[in-house]
Amino acid sequence: MSWGTELWFDSLDKHTQWGIDFLERYAKFVKERIEIEQNYAKQLRNLVKKYCPKRSSKDEEPRFTSCVAFFNILNELNDYAGQREVVAEEMAHRVYGELMRYAHDLKTERKMHLQEGRKAQQYLDMCWKQMDNSKKKFERECREAEKAQQSYERLDNDTNATKADVEKAKQQLNLRTHMADENKNEYAAQLQNFNGEQHKHFYVVIPQIYKQLQEMDERRTIKLSECYRGFADSERKVIPIISKCLEGMILAAKSVDERRDSQMVVDSFKSGFEPPGDFPFEDYSQHIYRTISDGTISASKQESGKMDAKTTVGKAKGKLWLFGKKPKGPALEDFSHLPPEQRRKKLQQRIDELNRELQKESDQKDALNKMKDVYEKNPQMGDPGSLQPKLAETMNNIDRLRMEIHKNEAWLSEVEGKTGGRGDRRHSSDINHLVTQGRESPEGSYTDDANQEVRGPPQQHGHHNEFDDEFEDDDPLPAIGHCKAIYPFDGHNEGTLAMKEGEVLYIIEEDKGDGWTRARRQNGEEGYVPTSYIDVTLEKNSKGS
Repeated sequence: MSWGTELWFDSLDKHTQWGIDFLERYAKFVKERIEIEQNYAKQLRNLVKKYCPKRSSKDEEPRFTSCVAFFNILNELNDYAGQREVVAEEMAHRVYGELMRYAHDLKTERKMHLQEGRKAQQYLDMCWKQMDNSKKKFERECREAEKAQQSYERLDNDTNATKADVEKAKQQLNLRTHMADENKNEYAAQLQNFNGEQHKHFYVVIPQIYKQLQEMDERRTIKLSECYRGFADSERKVIPIISKCLEGMILAAKSVDERRDSQMVVDSFKSGFEPPGDFPFEDYSQHIYRTISDGTISASKQESGKMDAKTTVGKAKGKLWLFGKKPKGPALEDFSHLPPEQRRKKLQQRIDELNRELQKESDQKDALNKMKDVYEKNPQMGDPGSLQPKLAETMNNIDRLRMEIHKNEAWLSEVEGKTGGRGDRRHSSDINHLVTQGRESPEGSYTDDANQEVRGPPQQHGHHNEFDDEFEDDDPLPAIGHCKAIYPFDGHNEGTLAMKEGEVLYIIEEDKGDGWTRARRQNGEEGYVPTSYIDVTLEKNSKGS
Protein backbone atom coordinates (compact mmCIF):
# COMPACT_ATOMS: atom_id res chain seq x y z
CA MET A 1 0.00 0.00 0.00
CA SER A 2 1.40 3.34 -1.12
CA TRP A 3 0.79 6.68 0.51
CA GLY A 4 0.90 8.38 -2.89
CA THR A 5 -2.26 6.68 -4.13
CA GLU A 6 -4.18 6.58 -0.88
CA LEU A 7 -3.30 9.73 1.03
CA TRP A 8 -3.91 13.23 -0.16
CA PHE A 9 -3.84 15.15 3.04
CA ASP A 10 -1.42 17.41 4.80
CA SER A 11 -1.60 15.19 7.91
CA LEU A 12 1.56 13.45 6.68
CA ASP A 13 3.49 16.46 7.92
CA LYS A 14 2.15 15.91 11.44
CA HIS A 15 2.62 12.15 11.27
CA THR A 16 6.27 12.30 10.24
CA GLN A 17 6.92 14.88 12.96
CA TRP A 18 5.23 12.61 15.49
CA GLY A 19 7.44 9.73 14.34
CA ILE A 20 10.61 11.74 14.97
CA ASP A 21 9.28 12.89 18.35
CA PHE A 22 8.56 9.28 19.29
CA LEU A 23 12.06 8.28 18.25
CA GLU A 24 13.58 10.98 20.43
CA ARG A 25 11.31 10.00 23.31
CA TYR A 26 12.54 6.42 23.11
CA ALA A 27 16.12 7.69 23.00
CA LYS A 28 15.44 9.61 26.19
CA PHE A 29 14.06 6.43 27.76
CA VAL A 30 17.24 4.55 26.83
CA LYS A 31 19.37 7.34 28.26
CA GLU A 32 17.58 7.18 31.60
CA ARG A 33 17.93 3.39 31.62
CA ILE A 34 21.68 3.82 31.02
CA GLU A 35 21.90 6.21 33.97
CA ILE A 36 20.05 3.69 36.14
CA GLU A 37 22.48 0.93 35.15
CA GLN A 38 25.49 3.16 35.80
CA ASN A 39 24.19 4.26 39.20
CA TYR A 40 23.30 0.68 40.08
CA ALA A 41 26.78 -0.54 39.17
CA LYS A 42 28.36 2.33 41.10
CA GLN A 43 26.28 1.63 44.20
CA LEU A 44 27.12 -2.07 43.99
CA ARG A 45 30.83 -1.30 43.78
CA ASN A 46 30.57 1.09 46.74
CA LEU A 47 28.74 -1.60 48.69
CA VAL A 48 31.45 -4.15 47.91
CA LYS A 49 34.16 -1.67 48.83
CA LYS A 50 32.42 -0.88 52.11
CA TYR A 51 32.23 -4.50 53.24
CA CYS A 52 35.50 -5.79 51.80
CA PRO A 53 38.19 -6.35 54.46
CA LYS A 54 40.89 -3.73 54.85
CA ARG A 55 43.76 -6.14 54.51
CA SER A 56 46.16 -4.02 56.54
CA SER A 57 47.57 -6.92 58.51
CA LYS A 58 47.67 -10.66 58.26
CA ASP A 59 45.60 -11.01 61.40
CA GLU A 60 42.61 -9.64 59.53
CA GLU A 61 42.84 -12.18 56.74
CA PRO A 62 39.63 -14.21 56.50
CA ARG A 63 40.11 -17.69 57.88
CA PHE A 64 36.68 -19.10 58.64
CA THR A 65 34.82 -20.67 55.74
CA SER A 66 31.83 -18.41 56.39
CA CYS A 67 34.09 -15.34 56.09
CA VAL A 68 35.83 -16.67 52.98
CA ALA A 69 32.44 -17.42 51.41
CA PHE A 70 31.22 -13.90 52.15
CA PHE A 71 34.32 -12.35 50.59
CA ASN A 72 33.93 -14.59 47.55
CA ILE A 73 30.32 -13.40 47.27
CA LEU A 74 31.59 -9.82 47.41
CA ASN A 75 34.03 -10.56 44.58
CA GLU A 76 31.26 -12.11 42.50
CA LEU A 77 29.05 -9.12 43.24
CA ASN A 78 31.84 -6.82 42.09
CA ASP A 79 32.01 -8.77 38.81
CA TYR A 80 28.23 -8.52 38.58
CA ALA A 81 28.51 -4.74 38.93
CA GLY A 82 31.04 -4.78 36.09
CA GLN A 83 28.53 -6.56 33.88
CA ARG A 84 25.94 -3.89 34.65
CA GLU A 85 28.49 -1.34 33.46
CA VAL A 86 28.94 -3.40 30.29
CA VAL A 87 25.17 -3.28 29.75
CA ALA A 88 25.20 0.50 30.14
CA GLU A 89 28.10 0.91 27.72
CA GLU A 90 26.49 -1.38 25.15
CA MET A 91 23.19 0.50 25.35
CA ALA A 92 24.93 3.84 25.10
CA HIS A 93 26.91 2.84 22.03
CA ARG A 94 24.53 0.54 20.19
CA VAL A 95 21.14 2.04 21.04
CA TYR A 96 21.30 5.58 22.35
CA GLY A 97 24.13 6.83 20.15
CA GLU A 98 22.62 5.22 17.06
CA LEU A 99 19.20 6.69 17.82
CA MET A 100 20.53 10.21 18.18
CA ARG A 101 22.48 10.01 14.90
CA TYR A 102 19.50 8.54 13.09
CA ALA A 103 17.10 11.16 14.51
CA HIS A 104 19.36 13.92 13.18
CA ASP A 105 19.49 12.32 9.71
CA LEU A 106 15.74 11.76 9.80
CA LYS A 107 15.03 15.41 10.53
CA THR A 108 17.23 16.48 7.61
CA GLU A 109 15.59 14.04 5.20
CA ARG A 110 12.08 15.00 6.28
CA LYS A 111 12.84 18.67 5.83
CA MET A 112 14.12 18.04 2.30
CA HIS A 113 11.04 16.03 1.28
CA LEU A 114 8.65 18.65 2.67
CA GLN A 115 10.50 21.39 0.81
CA GLU A 116 10.14 19.43 -2.43
CA GLY A 117 6.41 19.02 -1.79
CA ARG A 118 6.01 22.73 -1.11
CA LYS A 119 7.90 23.60 -4.30
CA ALA A 120 5.70 21.26 -6.34
CA GLN A 121 2.58 22.79 -4.81
CA GLN A 122 3.85 26.31 -5.50
CA TYR A 123 4.55 25.44 -9.15
CA LEU A 124 1.04 23.99 -9.55
CA ASP A 125 -0.44 27.11 -8.00
CA MET A 126 1.51 29.26 -10.46
CA CYS A 127 0.21 27.22 -13.40
CA TRP A 128 -3.31 27.59 -12.10
CA LYS A 129 -2.94 31.35 -11.81
CA GLN A 130 -1.68 31.60 -15.40
CA MET A 131 -4.56 29.49 -16.63
CA ASP A 132 -7.02 31.54 -14.59
CA ASN A 133 -5.64 34.83 -15.93
CA SER A 134 -5.91 33.65 -19.54
CA LYS A 135 -9.43 32.45 -18.85
CA LYS A 136 -10.48 35.78 -17.41
CA LYS A 137 -8.86 37.65 -20.30
CA PHE A 138 -10.63 35.39 -22.81
CA GLU A 139 -13.89 35.96 -20.99
CA ARG A 140 -13.36 39.73 -21.06
CA GLU A 141 -12.51 39.78 -24.77
CA CYS A 142 -15.55 37.68 -25.54
CA ARG A 143 -17.77 40.25 -23.80
CA GLU A 144 -16.09 43.09 -25.70
CA ALA A 145 -16.56 41.25 -29.00
CA GLU A 146 -20.23 40.71 -28.15
CA LYS A 147 -20.65 44.43 -27.45
CA ALA A 148 -18.92 45.32 -30.72
CA GLN A 149 -21.26 42.96 -32.62
CA GLN A 150 -24.31 44.50 -31.00
CA SER A 151 -23.05 48.00 -31.87
CA TYR A 152 -22.40 46.99 -35.48
CA GLU A 153 -25.82 45.39 -35.85
CA ARG A 154 -27.48 48.47 -34.38
CA LEU A 155 -25.66 50.84 -36.78
CA ASP A 156 -26.21 48.53 -39.71
CA ASN A 157 -29.96 48.54 -39.13
CA ASP A 158 -30.07 52.25 -38.49
CA THR A 159 -31.12 54.12 -41.70
CA ASN A 160 -29.83 57.36 -40.37
CA ALA A 161 -26.31 56.00 -39.77
CA THR A 162 -23.65 56.88 -42.23
CA LYS A 163 -21.66 54.35 -44.15
CA ALA A 164 -18.50 55.44 -42.37
CA ASP A 165 -19.95 54.71 -38.95
CA VAL A 166 -21.07 51.31 -40.13
CA GLU A 167 -17.59 50.54 -41.50
CA LYS A 168 -15.96 51.68 -38.27
CA ALA A 169 -18.26 49.48 -36.18
CA LYS A 170 -17.53 46.57 -38.50
CA GLN A 171 -13.79 47.02 -38.12
CA GLN A 172 -14.16 47.27 -34.35
CA LEU A 173 -16.18 44.04 -34.40
CA ASN A 174 -13.55 42.26 -36.45
CA LEU A 175 -10.78 43.45 -34.08
CA ARG A 176 -12.62 42.29 -30.96
CA THR A 177 -13.46 39.02 -32.60
CA HIS A 178 -9.81 38.46 -33.53
CA MET A 179 -8.60 39.32 -30.02
CA ALA A 180 -11.22 37.01 -28.56
CA ASP A 181 -9.98 34.20 -30.78
CA GLU A 182 -6.38 34.82 -29.69
CA ASN A 183 -7.31 34.83 -25.99
CA LYS A 184 -9.33 31.73 -26.63
CA ASN A 185 -6.28 29.98 -28.05
CA GLU A 186 -4.08 31.21 -25.19
CA TYR A 187 -6.63 30.10 -22.60
CA ALA A 188 -6.85 26.69 -24.25
CA ALA A 189 -3.08 26.36 -24.16
CA GLN A 190 -2.87 27.45 -20.54
CA LEU A 191 -5.69 25.13 -19.61
CA GLN A 192 -4.01 22.23 -21.34
CA ASN A 193 -0.70 23.06 -19.61
CA PHE A 194 -2.36 23.35 -16.19
CA ASN A 195 -4.18 20.09 -16.63
CA GLY A 196 -0.93 18.41 -17.55
CA GLU A 197 0.93 19.89 -14.59
CA GLN A 198 -1.90 19.06 -12.27
CA HIS A 199 -1.93 15.48 -13.47
CA LYS A 200 1.83 15.32 -13.09
CA HIS A 201 1.61 16.88 -9.63
CA PHE A 202 -0.99 14.49 -8.26
CA TYR A 203 0.11 11.37 -10.07
CA VAL A 204 3.88 11.72 -10.30
CA VAL A 205 5.46 14.41 -8.10
CA ILE A 206 3.34 14.12 -4.97
CA PRO A 207 3.22 10.30 -5.02
CA GLN A 208 7.00 10.31 -5.35
CA ILE A 209 7.39 12.64 -2.37
CA TYR A 210 4.86 10.63 -0.36
CA LYS A 211 6.71 7.48 -1.27
CA GLN A 212 9.94 8.94 0.00
CA LEU A 213 8.23 10.03 3.22
CA GLN A 214 6.74 6.56 3.54
CA GLU A 215 10.11 4.93 3.06
CA MET A 216 11.59 7.33 5.58
CA ASP A 217 8.90 6.47 8.13
CA GLU A 218 9.28 2.76 7.50
CA ARG A 219 13.05 3.04 7.98
CA ARG A 220 12.34 4.83 11.25
CA THR A 221 10.10 1.95 12.32
CA ILE A 222 12.75 -0.58 11.31
CA LYS A 223 15.40 1.37 13.24
CA LEU A 224 13.19 1.35 16.32
CA SER A 225 12.76 -2.40 15.95
CA GLU A 226 16.53 -2.86 15.72
CA CYS A 227 17.05 -0.65 18.76
CA TYR A 228 14.46 -2.63 20.68
CA ARG A 229 16.38 -5.80 19.93
CA GLY A 230 19.68 -4.13 20.72
CA PHE A 231 18.23 -2.90 24.00
CA ALA A 232 17.43 -6.49 24.96
CA ASP A 233 20.60 -7.99 23.46
CA SER A 234 22.76 -5.62 25.50
CA GLU A 235 21.58 -7.37 28.62
CA ARG A 236 21.18 -10.82 27.14
CA LYS A 237 24.86 -10.93 26.17
CA VAL A 238 25.96 -10.60 29.79
CA ILE A 239 23.43 -13.07 31.17
CA PRO A 240 25.89 -16.03 30.88
CA ILE A 241 28.51 -14.08 32.85
CA ILE A 242 25.91 -12.93 35.38
CA SER A 243 24.80 -16.54 35.72
CA LYS A 244 28.39 -17.53 36.44
CA CYS A 245 28.55 -14.81 39.10
CA LEU A 246 25.39 -16.16 40.70
CA GLU A 247 26.72 -19.71 40.45
CA GLY A 248 29.88 -18.50 42.16
CA MET A 249 27.78 -17.08 44.98
CA ILE A 250 25.96 -20.41 45.31
CA LEU A 251 29.27 -22.29 45.37
CA ALA A 252 30.55 -19.88 48.00
CA ALA A 253 27.47 -20.61 50.09
CA LYS A 254 28.01 -24.36 49.67
CA SER A 255 31.66 -24.01 50.71
CA VAL A 256 30.69 -22.99 54.26
CA ASP A 257 31.81 -25.78 56.57
CA GLU A 258 30.70 -25.44 60.19
CA ARG A 259 32.99 -28.28 61.32
CA ARG A 260 36.00 -26.65 59.77
CA ASP A 261 35.12 -23.31 61.34
CA SER A 262 34.76 -24.97 64.73
CA GLN A 263 38.17 -26.57 64.30
CA MET A 264 39.62 -23.17 63.38
CA VAL A 265 38.15 -21.73 66.57
CA VAL A 266 39.88 -24.48 68.52
CA ASP A 267 43.18 -23.96 66.69
CA SER A 268 43.00 -20.18 67.03
CA PHE A 269 42.06 -19.89 70.68
CA LYS A 270 43.45 -23.12 72.15
CA SER A 271 45.02 -22.09 75.45
CA GLY A 272 46.86 -25.20 76.54
CA PHE A 273 45.30 -25.10 80.00
CA GLU A 274 44.18 -28.31 81.62
CA PRO A 275 41.00 -28.78 83.66
CA PRO A 276 41.31 -28.81 87.46
CA GLY A 277 41.68 -32.07 89.30
CA ASP A 278 39.05 -33.71 91.45
CA PHE A 279 38.42 -32.50 94.99
CA PRO A 280 39.44 -35.20 97.48
CA PHE A 281 37.11 -36.44 100.15
CA GLU A 282 37.61 -34.69 103.49
CA ASP A 283 36.79 -37.01 106.36
CA TYR A 284 35.44 -34.95 109.24
CA SER A 285 34.34 -38.06 111.19
CA GLN A 286 37.83 -39.08 112.32
CA HIS A 287 37.44 -37.32 115.69
CA ILE A 288 34.66 -39.77 116.57
CA TYR A 289 37.11 -42.68 116.58
CA ARG A 290 39.98 -40.94 118.34
CA THR A 291 41.32 -42.49 121.56
CA ILE A 292 41.65 -40.55 124.75
CA SER A 293 45.45 -40.89 124.77
CA ASP A 294 46.02 -39.25 121.35
CA GLY A 295 42.94 -36.98 121.39
CA THR A 296 44.88 -33.81 122.07
CA ILE A 297 47.44 -34.35 119.38
CA SER A 298 44.89 -35.60 116.83
CA ALA A 299 42.52 -32.76 117.57
CA SER A 300 45.19 -30.16 117.17
CA LYS A 301 46.45 -31.73 113.98
CA GLN A 302 42.93 -32.20 112.63
CA GLU A 303 42.12 -28.57 113.30
CA SER A 304 45.39 -27.68 111.63
CA GLY A 305 44.39 -29.81 108.62
CA LYS A 306 41.00 -28.09 108.45
CA MET A 307 42.60 -24.72 108.58
CA ASP A 308 45.06 -25.70 105.88
CA ALA A 309 42.33 -27.00 103.61
CA LYS A 310 40.16 -23.93 104.04
CA THR A 311 43.11 -21.63 103.56
CA THR A 312 44.24 -23.45 100.45
CA VAL A 313 40.81 -23.63 98.89
CA GLY A 314 40.15 -20.01 99.72
CA LYS A 315 43.35 -18.93 98.06
CA ALA A 316 42.69 -21.04 95.01
CA LYS A 317 39.10 -19.86 94.68
CA GLY A 318 40.20 -16.28 94.31
CA LYS A 319 42.43 -17.29 91.40
CA LEU A 320 39.89 -19.22 89.36
CA TRP A 321 39.75 -16.73 86.47
CA LEU A 322 39.40 -19.05 83.52
CA PHE A 323 35.68 -18.32 83.16
CA GLY A 324 35.50 -15.14 85.19
CA LYS A 325 35.99 -11.52 84.27
CA LYS A 326 39.48 -10.70 83.06
CA PRO A 327 41.16 -7.70 84.62
CA LYS A 328 42.55 -5.54 81.86
CA GLY A 329 46.26 -4.88 81.56
CA PRO A 330 48.92 -4.01 78.98
CA ALA A 331 50.27 -6.64 76.60
CA LEU A 332 53.80 -7.85 77.30
CA GLU A 333 56.64 -8.07 74.83
CA ASP A 334 57.06 -11.83 75.32
CA PHE A 335 53.29 -12.40 74.97
CA SER A 336 53.22 -13.90 78.44
CA HIS A 337 49.78 -12.38 78.90
CA LEU A 338 48.45 -14.93 76.38
CA PRO A 339 47.62 -18.62 76.83
CA PRO A 340 50.47 -21.05 76.04
CA GLU A 341 49.24 -22.06 72.60
CA GLN A 342 48.44 -18.49 71.60
CA ARG A 343 51.78 -17.34 72.97
CA ARG A 344 53.59 -20.00 70.96
CA LYS A 345 51.78 -18.96 67.76
CA LYS A 346 52.48 -15.28 68.32
CA LEU A 347 56.15 -15.94 69.04
CA GLN A 348 56.47 -18.17 65.98
CA GLN A 349 54.77 -15.52 63.85
CA ARG A 350 57.10 -12.83 65.17
CA ILE A 351 60.15 -15.05 64.52
CA ASP A 352 59.02 -15.59 60.94
CA GLU A 353 58.56 -11.87 60.42
CA LEU A 354 61.96 -11.13 61.93
CA ASN A 355 63.55 -13.76 59.69
CA ARG A 356 61.99 -12.13 56.64
CA GLU A 357 63.27 -8.74 57.73
CA LEU A 358 66.69 -10.25 58.39
CA GLN A 359 66.71 -11.75 54.90
CA LYS A 360 65.87 -8.35 53.40
CA GLU A 361 68.62 -6.67 55.37
CA SER A 362 71.09 -9.40 54.34
CA ASP A 363 70.14 -8.96 50.69
CA GLN A 364 70.59 -5.21 51.07
CA LYS A 365 74.01 -5.75 52.67
CA ASP A 366 75.07 -7.98 49.77
CA ALA A 367 73.85 -5.40 47.27
CA LEU A 368 75.74 -2.62 49.07
CA ASN A 369 78.93 -4.71 49.16
CA LYS A 370 78.64 -5.42 45.45
CA MET A 371 78.07 -1.74 44.74
CA LYS A 372 81.05 -0.88 46.93
CA ASP A 373 83.24 -3.31 44.97
CA VAL A 374 82.08 -1.75 41.71
CA TYR A 375 82.87 1.76 43.01
CA GLU A 376 86.30 0.63 44.19
CA LYS A 377 87.09 -0.86 40.78
CA ASN A 378 85.55 2.08 38.89
CA PRO A 379 85.95 5.28 40.95
CA GLN A 380 84.33 7.34 38.23
CA MET A 381 81.00 5.63 38.97
CA GLY A 382 80.85 6.74 42.61
CA ASP A 383 82.57 7.12 45.93
CA PRO A 384 82.83 3.87 47.96
CA GLY A 385 82.92 5.88 51.18
CA SER A 386 79.41 7.22 50.54
CA LEU A 387 78.04 3.69 51.04
CA GLN A 388 79.70 3.21 54.43
CA PRO A 389 76.95 4.89 56.56
CA LYS A 390 74.22 2.87 54.86
CA LEU A 391 76.29 -0.29 55.21
CA ALA A 392 76.86 0.38 58.91
CA GLU A 393 73.16 1.00 59.44
CA THR A 394 72.36 -2.27 57.67
CA MET A 395 74.83 -4.17 59.85
CA ASN A 396 73.30 -2.64 62.97
CA ASN A 397 69.86 -3.68 61.79
CA ILE A 398 71.11 -7.22 61.13
CA ASP A 399 72.62 -7.44 64.63
CA ARG A 400 69.46 -6.05 66.16
CA LEU A 401 67.27 -8.50 64.26
CA ARG A 402 69.48 -11.43 65.22
CA MET A 403 69.24 -10.45 68.86
CA GLU A 404 65.48 -10.15 68.58
CA ILE A 405 65.26 -13.54 66.89
CA HIS A 406 67.45 -15.12 69.57
CA LYS A 407 65.36 -13.59 72.33
CA ASN A 408 62.07 -14.72 70.79
CA GLU A 409 63.46 -18.20 70.10
CA ALA A 410 64.43 -18.45 73.75
CA TRP A 411 60.90 -17.50 74.75
CA LEU A 412 59.52 -20.00 72.25
CA SER A 413 61.75 -22.78 73.57
CA GLU A 414 60.67 -21.87 77.07
CA VAL A 415 56.96 -22.04 76.32
CA GLU A 416 57.30 -25.23 74.26
CA GLY A 417 59.31 -26.93 77.00
CA LYS A 418 57.03 -25.83 79.80
CA THR A 419 53.83 -26.63 78.01
CA GLY A 420 54.87 -30.27 77.83
CA GLY A 421 55.83 -30.43 81.50
CA ARG A 422 52.85 -28.62 82.91
CA GLY A 423 50.67 -31.73 83.04
CA ASP A 424 52.86 -33.42 85.65
CA ARG A 425 52.40 -30.51 88.06
CA ARG A 426 48.68 -30.29 87.63
CA HIS A 427 47.59 -33.84 88.39
CA SER A 428 47.94 -34.29 92.14
CA SER A 429 45.76 -35.61 94.93
CA ASP A 430 47.07 -33.00 97.35
CA ILE A 431 44.54 -30.54 98.68
CA ASN A 432 46.83 -27.69 97.69
CA HIS A 433 46.02 -28.45 94.03
CA LEU A 434 42.27 -28.80 94.23
CA VAL A 435 41.69 -26.10 91.64
CA THR A 436 43.37 -24.93 88.49
CA GLN A 437 45.70 -22.09 89.28
CA GLY A 438 44.79 -18.69 87.85
CA ARG A 439 47.11 -16.71 85.62
CA GLU A 440 48.17 -13.22 86.34
CA SER A 441 50.45 -10.84 84.45
CA PRO A 442 53.14 -8.79 86.27
CA GLU A 443 50.98 -5.69 85.83
CA GLY A 444 48.12 -7.40 87.60
CA SER A 445 46.17 -8.21 84.45
CA TYR A 446 44.65 -11.54 83.72
CA THR A 447 46.65 -13.83 81.50
CA ASP A 448 46.05 -17.25 80.07
CA ASP A 449 49.78 -17.97 79.75
CA ALA A 450 51.31 -20.67 81.87
CA ASN A 451 54.54 -18.66 81.99
CA GLN A 452 52.73 -15.97 83.99
CA GLU A 453 50.90 -18.40 86.27
CA VAL A 454 50.22 -17.17 89.81
CA ARG A 455 50.87 -20.36 91.64
CA GLY A 456 49.20 -21.57 94.76
CA PRO A 457 51.07 -23.58 97.32
CA PRO A 458 53.47 -26.05 95.64
CA GLN A 459 52.54 -29.60 94.85
CA GLN A 460 53.21 -32.44 97.21
CA HIS A 461 53.59 -35.96 95.97
CA GLY A 462 52.27 -38.99 97.76
CA HIS A 463 49.56 -39.24 100.39
CA HIS A 464 48.68 -36.28 102.57
CA ASN A 465 50.45 -36.44 105.92
CA GLU A 466 49.69 -34.19 108.81
CA PHE A 467 53.34 -34.02 109.83
CA ASP A 468 55.00 -33.20 106.45
CA ASP A 469 52.98 -30.13 105.40
CA GLU A 470 55.80 -27.72 104.50
CA PHE A 471 53.71 -24.91 103.08
CA GLU A 472 50.66 -24.37 105.25
CA ASP A 473 52.15 -24.63 108.72
CA ASP A 474 52.96 -21.68 110.92
CA ASP A 475 56.75 -21.89 110.41
CA PRO A 476 58.03 -19.72 107.52
CA LEU A 477 59.88 -21.35 104.66
CA PRO A 478 63.67 -21.11 104.80
CA ALA A 479 65.45 -18.75 102.43
CA ILE A 480 67.33 -20.53 99.64
CA GLY A 481 68.93 -17.41 98.18
CA HIS A 482 68.35 -13.78 97.48
CA CYS A 483 67.43 -11.62 94.48
CA LYS A 484 67.65 -8.03 93.32
CA ALA A 485 64.74 -6.33 91.52
CA ILE A 486 65.72 -5.23 88.02
CA TYR A 487 62.36 -3.61 87.30
CA PRO A 488 59.62 -2.32 89.60
CA PHE A 489 56.51 -4.47 90.08
CA ASP A 490 53.12 -3.28 91.36
CA GLY A 491 51.86 -6.55 92.85
CA HIS A 492 48.23 -5.51 93.08
CA ASN A 493 46.81 -9.01 92.63
CA GLU A 494 46.34 -11.59 95.36
CA GLY A 495 49.42 -13.70 96.02
CA THR A 496 51.90 -11.29 94.40
CA LEU A 497 54.51 -9.15 96.14
CA ALA A 498 55.19 -5.54 95.16
CA MET A 499 58.82 -4.50 94.80
CA LYS A 500 60.86 -1.49 93.80
CA GLU A 501 63.76 -1.34 91.39
CA GLY A 502 66.98 -2.32 93.18
CA GLU A 503 65.17 -3.83 96.18
CA VAL A 504 66.79 -7.00 97.64
CA LEU A 505 64.48 -9.89 98.64
CA TYR A 506 64.90 -13.41 100.04
CA ILE A 507 64.01 -16.30 97.77
CA ILE A 508 62.02 -19.00 99.49
CA GLU A 509 60.87 -20.94 96.39
CA GLU A 510 62.42 -21.22 92.93
CA ASP A 511 60.68 -20.69 89.64
CA LYS A 512 59.04 -23.99 88.65
CA GLY A 513 58.84 -23.07 85.01
CA ASP A 514 55.79 -20.81 85.12
CA GLY A 515 57.68 -17.50 85.24
CA TRP A 516 57.12 -16.74 88.93
CA THR A 517 59.43 -16.89 91.96
CA ARG A 518 58.30 -16.84 95.58
CA ALA A 519 60.11 -14.19 97.63
CA ARG A 520 60.04 -12.63 101.12
CA ARG A 521 60.87 -9.21 102.46
CA GLN A 522 62.85 -8.67 105.64
CA ASN A 523 59.62 -7.77 107.44
CA GLY A 524 58.27 -11.25 106.67
CA GLU A 525 55.85 -10.29 103.84
CA GLU A 526 55.77 -13.03 101.17
CA GLY A 527 54.45 -13.32 97.64
CA TYR A 528 55.24 -14.15 94.04
CA VAL A 529 57.29 -11.88 91.76
CA PRO A 530 58.00 -12.26 88.00
CA THR A 531 61.24 -14.18 87.47
CA SER A 532 62.12 -11.99 84.49
CA TYR A 533 62.00 -8.92 86.75
CA ILE A 534 64.70 -10.08 89.21
CA ASP A 535 68.34 -11.12 89.28
CA VAL A 536 68.48 -14.38 91.30
CA THR A 537 71.41 -15.65 93.41
CA LEU A 538 70.89 -19.05 95.07
CA GLU A 539 72.85 -20.42 98.03
CA LYS A 540 74.84 -23.50 97.12
CA ASN A 541 74.10 -25.42 100.36
CA SER A 542 70.52 -24.30 100.74
CA LYS A 543 67.49 -26.59 100.74
CA GLY A 544 65.55 -26.58 97.42
CA SER A 545 61.96 -25.45 97.24
